[in-house]
This record gives sequence, C-alpha cells and structure tokens, in this order.
Amino acid sequence: MTPRSVVIVGAGQGGLQAAISLRQNGFDGSIILVGAEPGLPYQRPPLSKAYLQNGNADALTLRPQSFFASKEVTYLPETTVDRINRKAQEISVSGPEGARRLPYDHLILATGTRNLRPPIEGLDRACDLRCLTDAQILRDRLASPQRIAVIGGGFIGLEFAAVARKLGHEVDIIEAAPRLMARAVSPLMSEYFAALHREWGTRLHLGQPAVGVDEAGVTLADGTRIAANFVLLAAGVCPNAELASDAGLEVENGVKVNASLLTSDPAISALGDCASFPDVRTGQHVRLESVQAATDHARLIAARIAKVDTAEYAALPWFWSDQNDRKLQIAGFAGPDATEEAVSEGIVARFDAHGLAAVETVNSAGVHMKARRLLAGGKPVSLADLKEAVAA
Repeated sequence: MTPRSVVIVGAGQGGLQAAISLRQNGFDGSIILVGAEPGLPYQRPPLSKAYLQNGNADALTLRPQSFFASKEVTYLPETTVDRINRKAQEISVSGPEGARRLPYDHLILATGTRNLRPPIEGLDRACDLRCLTDAQILRDRLASPQRIAVIGGGFIGLEFAAVARKLGHEVDIIEAAPRLMARAVSPLMSEYFAALHREWGTRLHLGQPAVGVDEAGVTLADGTRIAANFVLLAAGVCPNAELASDAGLEVENGVKVNASLLTSDPAISALGDCASFPDVRTGQHVRLESVQAATDHARLIAARIAKVDTAEYAALPWFWSDQNDRKLQIAGFAGPDATEEAVSEGIVARFDAHGLAAVETVNSAGVHMKARRLLAGGKPVSLADLKEAVAA
C-alpha cells in the first residue's frame, strides 16, 4: 500500500531532495518537510569556501518559496522534533505555531550531523562552521586582519584555512592525528596537501591535540601555545541519531538502515550523513558525509515510497574539496586499511581486499570521471585497469 502522508525530518539537501523526488515520481499524498533553521533550505558546501569570500547568501538557496506552494509541500522552518511515537505513527514538534503532533504513513529521517566537541577546556570560546549563521559570523570576523587557530585538519578546516590565507590572515592548523584529512584520504594525498598549505603560509601542528582555548589562543597537549585572535572548531562531526535511538530504532554509527535505506521500522527510512548503510562492495556498514550520498539516498527512498522502483542502494560514492586553486576529488570509498599507489602526480589509487576501492585526483576532472565510470562497473578493478583507463 502506497503511503498517503510522508514527513521528512531535516531540511538540508537530502531532506529537500526527498520532497522534490517524491513529486517527480508522481507521489500525490501530503508531504511535510521539517527544518530546525530559519529561512529556506540552502546549500552547505559553499559555506567554508565561496560564501566566505562573496557573502552571497541568496545564491545558496536551493528552491524559492514558490516551489513549496506549487508542489504542495508544507515546509516548517524553525521547528524541532521532540519525539517519534512509532506506535501511533506520529512525531511531536515544537515551533512558531507551538507544540503539536504530525501523523505520518512514512517518516524520513534526514537529521544530518553536528560538530564534534572534543574535551577541550574553554571550547565555548571557539567558533563553529556548520550553518549559515556560523558562516556569517566568520565572514564578519575575516573583515579585518586576524591571527586564526583552526582546530581540525579535515576538509572544513583546510577549506576555511585556504580562504583565510588568501584573504591575508595568519593561520595555524592544529590536528590531533599525525596527518591531514586522515579519515578521508591516503597518506600520500595528506602529504601533498600538507606541503601545499605550508607553501601558502599556513603553520601546521600535527599529532598534537588541543587541550585548552582562552582569550589569547590555544594550548596544545605538549604545552605549546598558539596565539590567536579567534579559534575555529572543525574537529569532525557526529550523527544526529538521538531521536532515532530514543524511539527504539537500531543505531550504529548513525541510524542503521538496510540496502533499501529502511530502518528497523519499515515505516521509517533514513538518509544522508545520519544514516549507516551497507557498502555494496564490502557489505560493511558505512556512514558518508557527502551531499552526493544524501541526494542519491533521497531519490532512492522517494522512488520506493512512490512504488516507481524498489532497487537497493548501490551508487558509487564520490567526494570533493576545494582548497585555494586545488580541487581534490575522490571517486569511491576506501577504508582505513586500504593500501595506496601513486599513479602519477596528483593521482593516487587506493586498494582493499576487493580490488581498487578509490581514486584520488587533484585538478584532474577527466581522470576523476574515468575512475567513477570504472569503479561503477561492478567488477574488481586492478591497477593496470586504472592506468589503461587514465591513458585512454
């Protein structure tokens, strides 16, 4: 039986895409999209890059207000979900219209992530970069010369650091791991970007966690003091899975779903950064912090709800990061035990027990697309296969 009412919790790109795709697939029941932030749904990736330089918030908007009226999607901004009542199939929300309950035939959780907050004394002094309000605050801070300490050497911290250096600010990056972007890229690519950021004038402090933040800067575990006018926290994220957990849904590094992106309750799906799903190559559950994954998840869930398609999720993951004039692109997904092989300058292949797992490229969009096509073929790929595809 096709559901007649769908409620989507989370109005990021994944949540909005679910609403869009439901209508595109002919779903004519009611759709309610619940978002915690004010304003219209917007893109997050530019917040750490283009927006800091141009300040154009309007360019971030994903759909105008007219979309919601024309597609008959009820959008509830500034609204938080307090509880899921699975037995009654309703959620309790609080917002501008007060507390109320919203019934659903199917519920989609697109709750995303929030900034990880390590046990650092005085961390409340640090700035975040997670939402538009955070980015607006940082853009204002960057209007005058600053010395900035960034806690975290992942994508967000490095993207911000690249923009800050381009604008003429002094920047120190503090990373507890021994290398940059350790969770996302190979050691070879970490070394490549470490050299670049040093060349751009950024000071790197690797393998030394921050233990304190005060009005003068940051203290590292070995006692080193990093002077800073302000501090940005970019030490990773954690999934917003508490709502699901409180409702008795299975949670494992996020809301656990099957290959159809259904939770342990068949009336509830989960997508995007908050969802832990089986990787089609390895069978292991993974959680991807990726706009591409979130929107792909949304399309699959919408097609299933609308009875258009019942395929399981098998899309190839891909990621990107713009740092100054360098575009890092990753096709595929490699786990922590993957080995690496330099193919040529700026191209690294990563392998696991199943063959080629991922290809990392810098400023090489053509090779990136070839790697995506190769990895999406569904067959084990060797280094020779990759080199042949790159040379073609």
